[in-house]
Amino acid sequence: MKAAELRSRLPGLAAKRPVCVLGSAVIDVIADAYSLPWRGCDIELQQQSVNIGGCALNIALTLSRLGIASKNALPIGQGTWADIIRSSLEKQGIESEIHTNSGDNGWCLALVEPDGERTFMSFRGVEHQWNQPWLDKLQLAPGTLLSLSGYQLAGPCAELLVSWLESLNGVTAFIDFGPRIADIPAPLLTRIMACKPIVSLNRQEAAIAAEWLEVAGDNIEGICRAWLERYDAPLIVRLDKQGAWFGSHDAIALVAPFPAQVVDTIGAGDSHAGGTLAGLAAGWSLAEAVCLGNAVASYVVSHRGGDCAPFLEQLYRYPK
Repeated sequence: MKAAELRSRLPGLAAKRPVCVLGSAVIDVIADAYSLPWRGCDIELQQQSVNIGGCALNIALTLSRLGIASKNALPIGQGTWADIIRSSLEKQGIESEIHTNSGDNGWCLALVEPDGERTFMSFRGVEHQWNQPWLDKLQLAPGTLLSLSGYQLAGPCAELLVSWLESLNGVTAFIDFGPRIADIPAPLLTRIMACKPIVSLNRQEAAIAAEWLEVAGDNIEGICRAWLERYDAPLIVRLDKQGAWFGSHDAIALVAPFPAQVVDTIGAGDSHAGGTLAGLAAGWSLAEAVCLGNAVASYVVSHRGGDCAPFLEQLYRYPK
């Protein structure tokens, strides 16, 4: 779809499938850095902002602003960071199914270089304390789209989460492995992929996958084809300003990008996932959903900070 066609579809964007978002709600301390630090150095940072963040929270926020309701499993604890997260979510009308008094939420220092690239340093909190009672509360209906992150699937509770995923009936997982894709043991990855999830990767993560698929890292079409042959499951490869490839049983194709003046890439992948999930929840094809993801991510990278997913009316006016 082109921009005009996408805008014509937005007024009818409404959920036909339930969505559940499982993962982290954390605090992002965002600072400008003229370069990344090296061992023994002392660099001065310029603080941008302190935002709520985390892959799952960013996705839940994107869905909410696009008018798609989701069941949110975002563990919220007790402490300074948890209080900020709880207060912000209340203001934005977003609820979480999971609350605990076993500790505070984690936080992340995000360093943004002059070209907009970001580097994260993260501190774990209650968002990595998954247990069976939390999962039992969710009760996902058949047809649910379940958003999962590599941060959980490569974390200390990975075995629990994968076993739970394997037990679900009629649920389609949507997984953004993120930079932790290289940390997931091969046997666990095999079990995850046996569940036939829709997987979204960026360029660097796709290059990692290309190694075990025995495909050239810059051959994105080849990666999509080999992924389908290996796992019989859809793949999305995000290429920033070059758009995004997708591979499914229907087609392997490039979805065109939307123009953007990049100022900050924080939250771009999460917002792309949120936009794509919104399209899938509305019954759009994978190609159409990825197009919506491209538009949402384009808007986000044109604005500073991770908490800048567009409302539906803002997306309707963007891009011109």
